[in-house]
Amino acid sequence: MKTFQQLGVSPALIKGITEKGILEPTEIQERAIPFLIKVGHDFVGQAQTGTGKTAAYGLPLLQRIDPADKRIQGLVLAPTRELAKQIAKQLFHYTKYTEKIFTEAVAGGEKMEQQIAALSRPTHIVVATPGRLIELLKRQALDLEALQYLILDEADEMLNIGFKEDIDTILEYTQGSRRTWLFSATMPKGVRRIIANYMSPNAESVQIDGKNPVNRNIEHKYAICRIEEKPEEIATFIHAQNGRSGVVFCRSRAGTENLARELAERGIEVTTLQGELSQKERDKVMRAFKKKRVQVLVSTDVSARGIDVEDLAFVVHHQLPDQIEYYTHRSGRTARAGRSGLSIAFITSSDLKRLKEFEAELHIRFQRVG
Repeated sequence: MKTFQQLGVSPALIKGITEKGILEPTEIQERAIPFLIKVGHDFVGQAQTGTGKTAAYGLPLLQRIDPADKRIQGLVLAPTRELAKQIAKQLFHYTKYTEKIFTEAVAGGEKMEQQIAALSRPTHIVVATPGRLIELLKRQALDLEALQYLILDEADEMLNIGFKEDIDTILEYTQGSRRTWLFSATMPKGVRRIIANYMSPNAESVQIDGKNPVNRNIEHKYAICRIEEKPEEIATFIHAQNGRSGVVFCRSRAGTENLARELAERGIEVTTLQGELSQKERDKVMRAFKKKRVQVLVSTDVSARGIDVEDLAFVVHHQLPDQIEYYTHRSGRTARAGRSGLSIAFITSSDLKRLKEFEAELHIRFQRVG
């Protein structure tokens, strides 16, 4: 394994990431960073959720920014407000010992006027959700004339959420003035279309463990029970975790609320994340969960987009997801940054055939428990 110094990362950035506990490069970092620092042309990186993609593009981006030019040189698109803010925070920490590089996160759920005011100050990098970026462009609140690098982070998730048209608009608006770095856990048709339509045919491409789209540090299990038994079975499993934190996935908003109530009645500290929440309520829920005031977060697939909480020990599937690639994103909430984790599905006997499809498609093996 190479060191960050051998990959070409500057001493000042290495000092910053070392303080954040990033000591050795992950595989995606080892394969992406040298190319992005030395060459920097169009790049496609496919790697599992939780493998350190932010540093894989963030360190080269920061190294390529000219601090003396106070205009926007880098733009990172992310699927959710939480992820956008998290990326901006990480970039800020990386630059603790470098020349001052200003990063601004802009996303829905916050006052537009405050973001416009922030962007009027010197800004080198903007981290944005696609919808809010387009609103700001319509208001002429930011100038992308000096843009050199456009990063699509979690491209598959942005398309799953419904940002296809917004992403097309942004890519067309910036075409000709930027290099594009795309990172994604999976490569569905929509992501491949972006690559074909908006990126160089000679784009560098790196695929980390393409035969295993799900993190190999995750253990996959399943339990068979009747639908009416699921709340009790899930509660028993959570109690056995001895207070360790995890996320429980349901398909619907009503399902999250019903299951959360059932778990609370069984003595579990639980909160919910679903689409009806206002941004203020969502922030409150995430604060409580991250600060471990509650043990379990019950969420729908879409509401959990961009969640990145350290030390999540487990993911529970109240039902298997509708789409196979959703399983990749669900289970990827655990086993982040080299840690191990557990993903367990509570299914009925009629779901066994579907479980076998997941095994074949994702190259994983489920172990039965109970």
